[in-house]
Amino acid sequence: MHGANLIRALRDRNPNVQARGFGGPRMADAGCQVDTDLTGIAAMWIVQALLNIHKFWAAFRQAGKIFRESCPDAVVLVDFPGFNWWLARRAKKHGIPVFYYAPPQVWAWAQGRVKKMRKYVDHVLCSMSFEARWYAERGCNATLVGHPYFDEVIEHQLDDSFVQRLREDVRSVVALLPGSRSQEVHKNFRWIAKAAARVKESVPETRFVVAAFKEEQTEHIHQCLREAAVPADVFVGKTPEIIHASDCAISVSGSVSLELMAHATPTVIIYWVSRLPYLIQRVLRKVKYITLVNLLSADDAFSGSTSPFRRDQPGAEKVLFPEYVSCGDPSADIAWHITQWLTDDKARMERVERLNQLRAEICHPGAALAAADYVLAELRGEEQVDPSHLTKQTAQAA
Repeated sequence: MHGANLIRALRDRNPNVQARGFGGPRMADAGCQVDTDLTGIAAMWIVQALLNIHKFWAAFRQAGKIFRESCPDAVVLVDFPGFNWWLARRAKKHGIPVFYYAPPQVWAWAQGRVKKMRKYVDHVLCSMSFEARWYAERGCNATLVGHPYFDEVIEHQLDDSFVQRLREDVRSVVALLPGSRSQEVHKNFRWIAKAAARVKESVPETRFVVAAFKEEQTEHIHQCLREAAVPADVFVGKTPEIIHASDCAISVSGSVSLELMAHATPTVIIYWVSRLPYLIQRVLRKVKYITLVNLLSADDAFSGSTSPFRRDQPGAEKVLFPEYVSCGDPSADIAWHITQWLTDDKARMERVERLNQLRAEICHPGAALAAADYVLAELRGEEQVDPSHLTKQTAQAA
């Protein structure tokens, strides 16, 4: 999605731009020659990466051939750090300038990897102001262009008739968002369904609506709903509409939190992992929260503490999206927040107002165009005007 929007922005600024690379159907639709479709490889954690290593190796060898024979003017990396570090290293070997758009969150998980960014990436096009400052302070040439997710959120045209049908029901609507990756759905949705069952006990008139990302995920979703004895409507491809029409939501952690913020939907975040990954993330994680909305709004997000969020902790009410990273059963805590918002209009509207304030501060489109302008100006040898005031001189001095 981000790659496709950037390609369109580049070609809007310069119709002669040719794009070639690895991605998926959206990039192909934007005019990119997609040599390898990587969207079918949902490699999370080390085991999945190893199982797909032959596919990544084949793509890496193909990239080396493209760099050697075609020598593109620039290589633009988007997220996906494990594989992209290898591409950056090979591009630098061939003297091709490397830009990182929507860079990895090494400030949150593996801060030592900033050395790779400094060594292999010429330009870091950052999504958030604190991210740009963090990279610049560590010697990277960092520029704030804005978060690419808002380009999609702002421009998305809602299916108004679908939204109207959801709102015709007088009952309160709770959105259940199990994530886009099938692995996330299988690990998280049983707890989401269990939390929904607890809410149903306290507020029987509640209506639950599930936003599934893929049709093949719906079988597991229906199975979990049956086991939890929770009636719910399940829709595929209607996530923005469901978010917009809901009073509050339970969501798996991810970039969807920005969309929930953009619609000012009070939300509880869940991310369930087994015990070993849970212990590993406690060691590797360098920030208190994993949800972008909380990182952008909480005063203690970068305090160095990684202790789990608790609803009874001091200052818990200041965390916009209560989040439960857990290897246990978080359903009771999740249900507590949702029940409060459904039964206390003042509490829910207070949360809505704070989300509206944050949205006004940061929810602005234009990241793709800003990144395109930066890339093309750099390739023309023009002096950059950095909107984050983190100039090359500042980064080099840091």
